[in-house]
Amino acid sequence: MNCSTQIHVTSRAASAVAAMLGVAMSWSSVALAQSVRTDGGAESQWSIGLGAASVQKAYRNIDKENSAIPLLGYENNWVSFSISKLDVKLYANQSLSLRFRARYANEGYQSSDSPYLAGMDERQGGFWVGGAAIWNNDIANVTAELLGDASGNSKGARVKFQVDRRFGLGSLGVTPRLGIEWYDQKFVDYYYGVKAPEARVGRSAYQGDSSSSVEAGLRVDYSPVRQHTLFLDFGVTQFGAAIKGSPLLEKSSQSKTSIGYIYKF
Repeated sequence: MNCSTQIHVTSRAASAVAAMLGVAMSWSSVALAQSVRTDGGAESQWSIGLGAASVQKAYRNIDKENSAIPLLGYENNWVSFSISKLDVKLYANQSLSLRFRARYANEGYQSSDSPYLAGMDERQGGFWVGGAAIWNNDIANVTAELLGDASGNSKGARVKFQVDRRFGLGSLGVTPRLGIEWYDQKFVDYYYGVKAPEARVGRSAYQGDSSSSVEAGLRVDYSPVRQHTLFLDFGVTQFGAAIKGSPLLEKSSQSKTSIGYIYKF
């Protein structure tokens, strides 16, 4: 195997690992939500499981990312941990939790992911750190987070608000959610911009501006007994104008579907 082939294989392997980490993050919230209390009196709780997911990004001619990985979660009075997210609880009571948050997000692509992306520099996922607040009330659960790119890839920032509520029907639970996320100019330009040296016929240079997205999703969980949970989750994200205007995008939205099993200790 020559040097260029080794680099290509290593790059593809790293991309696969990154994709799995990104999918794991969405699953981990399901595991912890079904297995522990999130107030100041949370009991120590481990969760393990296995899942599969299919992610369709909005980039032109890009294939779906299909992954299967193990799930892992842990929570107690001070921390909430999953494969790709760590929360340190700075303050918590029966309804409000303030946290330091560090998490991995799998945005981006490699030029080999799509013929249209040939000649583009790789856009890597990143580790994001900042603060988060979770407010559980009688109407819904409200989550807010403000994060900055600690990996230095995009050097950007993002703010997200999400509202969700679980409706219990015996062993079955249904949780609709609605979220809005804002991205600064650096984030949008890194992931959806086209630098002058990357421009080609049919792919003009593009400088991104700050933008937002709206996500709507639905999670269904089934727990025949307390320790065992099956879940199905589907979400669609609609992008704002500055992202939709990128020549890299084939459509204005992306979707994700996941299914899995969780065992709670």
